[in-house]
Amino acid sequence: MNDNGTREKSTNLIENLMGYIDTRIDIIRLEVQEKMKAAMVSTIHGVLLGFFGLMSFLFVSIFLGLLLNHLLDSSFWGFGIIALFYVVVLVILLIGLDKKVFQGMADKALDNTIYKTDKRENQI
Repeated sequence: MNDNGTREKSTNLIENLMGYIDTRIDIIRLEVQEKMKAAMVSTIHGVLLGFFGLMSFLFVSIFLGLLLNHLLDSSFWGFGIIALFYVVVLVILLIGLDKKVFQGMADKALDNTIYKTDKRENQI
């Protein structure tokens, strides 16, 4: 009789343990699903922002080139001036600025974005 009571307790303990493990696996699956969904949304958002930002930049540059062409009464000097401006900016970026400047800006911009939820959970 003592064996049956012990066996029932150990069976219940094993069932409880298996239920706990199943629950933990489900929680991990849900967390991974949420993180993948957030990454997908962020990626789509970033691609759309990049695309429309590039299109805006191109059309503003074309507009400025045409405006300068009109003001200078020329068919090409406006585009030449805009192109020269971008070449000067490129040279400054390639030669003049150190990567540490961009690293500092990236650190400030991306502070508390990665593992933000982990930091919040630790504070609670």
